Amino acid sequence: MDTDLTRFHAAFFEESFENVDVMEQALVALDPATAVDPETVNTIFRAAHSIKGGAATFGFTAVADFTHHLESLLDAARSGSKALDPDTVNLLLEAVDVVRALLGAARDGDPFDPATATGVQTRLAAALTSASTGAGASPAVSPVPAASTTSYSIHFVPNADLFRTGNEPLHILRDLQTLGPTEVEAELDALPALDELEPETSYLGWRITLHAACPEQTVRDIFAWVEDDCTLDIQPLADTSPMAATEPRPSAITTPATAPAKTPAPPPHIAPAVHHAEGTSIRVQTSKIDALMNLVGELVITQAMLSQLGSQLDPVRDEKLLAGLGQLDRQTRLLQEAVMSTRMLPVANVFSRFPRIVHDLAGKLGKEVELVTTGEETELDKSVIEKITDPLTHLVRNSLDHGIETAGERIAAGKPEIGTIHLSASHEGGHIVIRVADDGRGLDREHILAKAHEKGMAVSDTMPDKEVWALVFAPGFSTSEHVTELSGRGVGMDVVRRNVQALSGQIDVESHPGKGATVTIRLPLTLAILDGMLVRVGAEIFIVPLNVIVESMQPHPDQLSTVMHEGRIVRVRGEHAPLIALHRLFGIPDALDDPTRGILVIVEAAGQKVALLVDELVGQQQVVIKSLETNYRRVPCVSGATILGDGRVSLILDAGQLVQSTRLAAAA
Repeated sequence: MDTDLTRFHAAFFEESFENVDVMEQALVALDPATAVDPETVNTIFRAAHSIKGGAATFGFTAVADFTHHLESLLDAARSGSKALDPDTVNLLLEAVDVVRALLGAARDGDPFDPATATGVQTRLAAALTSASTGAGASPAVSPVPAASTTSYSIHFVPNADLFRTGNEPLHILRDLQTLGPTEVEAELDALPALDELEPETSYLGWRITLHAACPEQTVRDIFAWVEDDCTLDIQPLADTSPMAATEPRPSAITTPATAPAKTPAPPPHIAPAVHHAEGTSIRVQTSKIDALMNLVGELVITQAMLSQLGSQLDPVRDEKLLAGLGQLDRQTRLLQEAVMSTRMLPVANVFSRFPRIVHDLAGKLGKEVELVTTGEETELDKSVIEKITDPLTHLVRNSLDHGIETAGERIAAGKPEIGTIHLSASHEGGHIVIRVADDGRGLDREHILAKAHEKGMAVSDTMPDKEVWALVFAPGFSTSEHVTELSGRGVGMDVVRRNVQALSGQIDVESHPGKGATVTIRLPLTLAILDGMLVRVGAEIFIVPLNVIVESMQPHPDQLSTVMHEGRIVRVRGEHAPLIALHRLFGIPDALDDPTRGILVIVEAAGQKVALLVDELVGQQQVVIKSLETNYRRVPCVSGATILGDGRVSLILDAGQLVQSTRLAAAA
């Protein structure tokens, strides 16, 4: 009977992309200057073999065919007949890129230019040819010892439910035939009468004689997908003559062209991308977690509504009801934290990309660079993980291009020949802090100020270093003299800052000339729920995220002044901050305009403070963030909205855009 395998495609692609990452990470970690660990090569080979087997099972011929060539070269490497020198490693990395592209095209149903794969495939074949002639052999690779025999006796008895795991014994037999001639005999002892046959049950066992001069591990790898779903015995045989490899035994039953009808299921196991701690886990669609998160968000809103109503109750008469509401509040928060934790992923999911980026770019720039990562186990919301990748990629490339010097320059400066980029993540004060640090030349203060003067920016030679470093985030700002493939267009750091601010985060730069630079990104743990301060402006309630609030105050008249082109400013602890009257910004009537009668909430973003004039501080509350742009449209200086306990919609203020609005006003 026909079976629709498309329902298993998602699992195949997910695990195949994980295997692509396994190959890439292992290849980048190889050090051609030392003996290569055979297990590392075996890991890469098994990942390629799993992709090839799955692609063949699901009919993705282009993926299977190309990966077969990659697998062949890897097999030569692990047998010791092909050296894993830098050129071969780079070729294998290019092949991994092609596999990734082929998988993406197959998953998305997009056309793929075969010429893209043909060139790499030709080079793989050429490298394999050189290996077979001995030209590529090298003692640097620790080979797996070859077997002293050229034949194996294999007894393979699949479990009865093997078909339900999506595996097919005949595919395994065909894979064995790629190693050499086989003699196959079927064991029919467990075969029931015809009227008792179950199409989804495996009844046959197999005795196979394989004639192939290959290591035993190569044979075992063929059974990698079914090793937990069968009884398997592989025994080397004494050396046999070439004639024995071609003459089938009279009692052997030839492998049939078609298999009995069955209902396949998803492949049970493809080599994992990373080592996971022991335990039980299941795959859950992100959409289901998002739906659960939305329901918890609604529950938080309902709980806030009940808490507001509870504040009107008599504490003596309604003591038990109030106690129940308090318990509900605690349990709701625990439930919220538990659900939020299901969306958390380790930043290793992002950091794992950078060894390859550093490897390729350092080679292109002719620099020697070591990438050090720490805190990979630090967890971050999945949506944040997805959006922080591009900014981090740009920062790492910037460190390589602008920060790290060439080996000659570093030696002349008394530094180690090899430069270092340190990528770290940690929890600090309820935030995730990610730092990209290098030990390169650092930022050039005078050069930055000169470029700022050229662009007509309002700068002063006496500006503090922190403000000078912040200039690199200005739109169109670049210190590169020439436009290259990597830099010079002045669009990078501005985009990085906007992307970080879109995540309700902050970004700062610290630099020491000749010693390097550090870019620090502070991000909220999640974009779904935040702790905010409710403030009243007229009859409206706004929410200011607690993480951007520095302090609140009621100013004295002598702290206030007016500056031409900048409007009102307030002096706070020796610093001057622009004053923003929210009622003017949003056109709210019947609000206080005199700062001495209202409250100033001092917020900080992008290294600059502004003072927000409000009528009253209502209190702190945890709120569920709703997208205003998705449900309405983008509103300046607003990052989202939420529903308060009384059912009213309240806007969440965007501190970064508020700071930007004061800069634009000053420049006008």
